Amino acid sequence: MTMPFYVSPEQQMKDRADYARKGIGRGRSVVAVQYADGIVLVAENQSRALHKISEIYDRIAFAAVGRYNEFENLRIAGVRLADLRGYSYDRRDVTGRGLANAYAQTLGTIFSSAAEKPYEVEIFVTEVGEVAEEDQIYRLTYDGSVADEHRFAVMGGSADQAVAHLEQHYIDAMNRDQSVALAVAALAAEGDDTEPRELDASNIEAAVLDRTRSRPRKFTRLSDAAVSQALEAGEPPAAGE
Repeated sequence: MTMPFYVSPEQQMKDRADYARKGIGRGRSVVAVQYADGIVLVAENQSRALHKISEIYDRIAFAAVGRYNEFENLRIAGVRLADLRGYSYDRRDVTGRGLANAYAQTLGTIFSSAAEKPYEVEIFVTEVGEVAEEDQIYRLTYDGSVADEHRFAVMGGSADQAVAHLEQHYIDAMNRDQSVALAVAALAAEGDDTEPRELDASNIEAAVLDRTRSRPRKFTRLSDAAVSQALEAGEPPAAGE
């Protein structure tokens, strides 16, 4: 009788992690940047129909990289959970932390299940607070791990290059245009070339969670004109100025 092929649990988890990382690495990055009045989310995306950045609830946004059908399923599930919780209890009971925990459980269960492949996704769950100190950026990976990020965060693609650019140029209390320009510059820094790539508004998807909006819903998607205006404003001043 032929003996079944044995793979240790450690090797199986490593193989699943490598598989997920390769799928995520093929996609372009998404950048989240805190600014004076909220949080900016910027992605390189040439599609006008398939969004990487979306609204989940009043003060909460969702962004993702990886397989579109997989992160779209997660987005829809998050919207349904937020609507149900807000309707059953109170709108204030819908929080970014609660949604991040729910996503972590889902991704962790899928990753550890031998019956299905791991999701090739990374996601941001961001929530804007009444003041800057209450803003939240959660980054979730394919295995359900959660990281609480501060100031800025990058996922997907060549994230290390974008993070290096942000670490060098980020300053506190930037305005919206400065933060959009910085996020686009971080995306342009990715790649094998020594010179930054050229990115214009037609290649950029951008949205903000703006705490100064009078409406309960703080999410606003930026038009190409608004992104162009931000890019014309140029880089924010160097740190320490």
